Order: sequence, then structure tokens, then C-alpha cells
Amino acid sequence: MIWSMVRNDVDVLIAGGGFAGLTLAVALKQGLGPSFAVAVADPALGKSHTSDERASAIVAAARRLLDTIGVWPSVADDAQPILDMVVTDSRLDDAMRPVFLTFGGEIEPGEPFAHMIENRHLVAALEAKAKEVGVTLQGAAVGKATREGERVLVELNDNATIAARLLTAADGARSSIRENAGIAIHGWSYDQSAIVTNVGHERDHHGRAEEHFLPAGPFAILPLKGKRSSIVWTEATPEAERIVALPDVDFHAELERRFKLHLGEITLVGARRMHPLGFFVARSFIAERMALVGDAAHIIHPIAGQGLNMGLKDIAALAEVIVDAVRLGLDPGGADVLERYQRWRRFDTMAMGYATDGLNRLFSNRSVVLRLVRDVGLGLVDRVPNLKRLFIREAAGLVGEVPKLLRGEAL
Repeated sequence: MIWSMVRNDVDVLIAGGGFAGLTLAVALKQGLGPSFAVAVADPALGKSHTSDERASAIVAAARRLLDTIGVWPSVADDAQPILDMVVTDSRLDDAMRPVFLTFGGEIEPGEPFAHMIENRHLVAALEAKAKEVGVTLQGAAVGKATREGERVLVELNDNATIAARLLTAADGARSSIRENAGIAIHGWSYDQSAIVTNVGHERDHHGRAEEHFLPAGPFAILPLKGKRSSIVWTEATPEAERIVALPDVDFHAELERRFKLHLGEITLVGARRMHPLGFFVARSFIAERMALVGDAAHIIHPIAGQGLNMGLKDIAALAEVIVDAVRLGLDPGGADVLERYQRWRRFDTMAMGYATDGLNRLFSNRSVVLRLVRDVGLGLVDRVPNLKRLFIREAAGLVGEVPKLLRGEAL
């Protein structure tokens, strides 16, 4: 239901109605029942998502979460399992692309390590599930937030005010909530940008994902349903700007130089977009009666495809912390509760961030020496089964202290 009233009291208010915000809302309602009031505020709620051509990789742990909260069955037919993956390392004009790492995409029999799905399908399914379980959806943006005793008062741009015991910022990389709370964000730009688009091709990809490491950065081909793939293509920002601005025929030629013709002729089936890349982490993931999740808390390089999945790991951890606290009669916005969330997620986030930073610096260069080092490393992983299995499980989000939802267990 979409509503607007002058003043409402809820237990948790979530700013942001994307993957992170809606998933958290559904998990909390399912874990704590109808008496626990959860609201999501976002101007995009209730609007059509059919124009969103972006796609995301959902790793096995995140798929387990979505299955546990009852969303995955609604989108499974639209999701393309990644059944195989190859990693190459070459220069742009090399005639051959030697393969240094391959692996089958199953972490357990019948369970692919990841799926690709178009964002519009998943957001629509999450919004429908939120309505079904009784989450209150407010089609407005969050504005000023002030503390009042054991509540935070939040003004929305439709003149409504919501009093919540906890405000969760799931409002993206440019989070206004984080900024208004005075939480600094530290990191650096890579002077790289990702060109993202979708293509069609003559031949079937058979569920194979490809990661071509080129001197400018990785060029990823990620399979979608049908004879289509999502492209995530890293270039130095000035070069990315030049390529995105090219006429269609010239853009196609640049794309084909990198994609090659192993899947036959390719055609653009989506708009081209450019996203600046960097590594940024909030100084703190919490403040008084406030928690940051997803891109509001951290931005990492897409080289390992972990950005969205790290956000869903935040959600699984925060939901578990809140549910445990409320069942013990504790305040969901209490300092001890939020500190547990921060301890759980901040170290893991920093570790993954520095890992992707190191990978990007190792692969996005023209050094012959570094190329030899990384190719030997990839070859070693490919030839040691236990190491390869650990690599796959890490990529699938199943290493370390994994929250219940990511293990497929209900709260």
C-alpha cells in the first residue's frame, strides 16, 4: 500500500526502495510479524520499472536469501544461471586470448554459483512481496532527520513526518542521510569508468560468463536469458567518454574489437551508460538510531562482481541483528544493537574492498612483469582443485561469518 499521512510511528524506516531497502523490509516483517512496523520511503515506489535495462549478478548466497524470503520463485524463470566461466589475459589487438582460469559454475550439485537477472524483474518482485507482507510503502523522498528521545523524526518531501526507532539509509552512493548525519566517506577514484550495455548475438552463450583482462581494465561478458549478454567494460575515464559518445557504427566497432565474434554477429539491444569507478567506505556504518547499508556504506570496483552482493550481506546481517534484539525485548535502534551490526560488516567490507582494489591495480596496467605474475597466479588457481573451490565459494559469498539468510535459513 502507498500512503501519506501527517505523522506516523514505525519501528524501522528505510530510505531507499531498491534491492537493499526492499529486501531488508521484507526480511524484518517476516522475522518479526505484523506487530513490527516497517516503512520504506522512495519516490520511485509504485512506478513502472520496465525501462530499466540494467542487469545484476546474484551470487549463490544472495539467491538463498531471496529464496528464503519467498522472492526468488517469482523471478527464477527470468534469471540466467552462470554455468561456466573463463578468465583470459591479453592485449587488445592480440589474435589469441589465452585462457588462464576456468571453472564450472556449481557450488553444490544443481546450485550455480551465480545468476544474472535484469534489475526490473527483481525490483518488481521485491516490491510485490513487500506489499504482501505488510510493509508500508511511502512514495516520497526522505528529507531532514532529527532525534527526539528514543525516536528519530524524519520529514518527507510530501509533508509527512515519520517517527522511527531506527532509520536505515539504503539511498545509494550519494546518500543524503549519510551526508546529513555528518558521516565522512573515505577512498579514492580510479580514474576509470565502466561502460555498461546489453547485446544480442547469433549463437547461444550456454550460460558461460567471460572475463577478459585487458590493459585498460576488465571486459566482462555476462549471460542473460536468450541469446543476450550484459557487458561491463572498464576504460580510463577519458577513453570511456570518447567511446560512449561515438556514433552507433563506431561504438559497435569498438565493442566488437573486445567482444570478438565467437558468438557470431553482435547487436546492441540496450542503451550505453557510463559509471565512474572508485573505492569508498563510510567512516562509520552507524550513527545514533541510524544504520547505513549497501552503496550508502561502501562502493567497490566491479572487477569481482561483488558490489550488490555485499549490500545484500549488509541486509542479512542487519536483519538478523534486529530480529535477535527485538525477540529479547531490546530496542532495534539501540547503540549496542547497531554496534553489533557494524562489527559484523565493516571488517569484511574493508577486506573485500582492498582485495578488489588490489586486483584492479594488478590487472589494469601494461606491465609485462605484472602480467607474468598474474598469469602464473591464475594458472595456479586453475590447477589446484581445493584452491579453486575456495575461490568459487568466496565469489559465491559463502566464506566467513555468513548470516542466516545467506545460508538459506529463516530468521
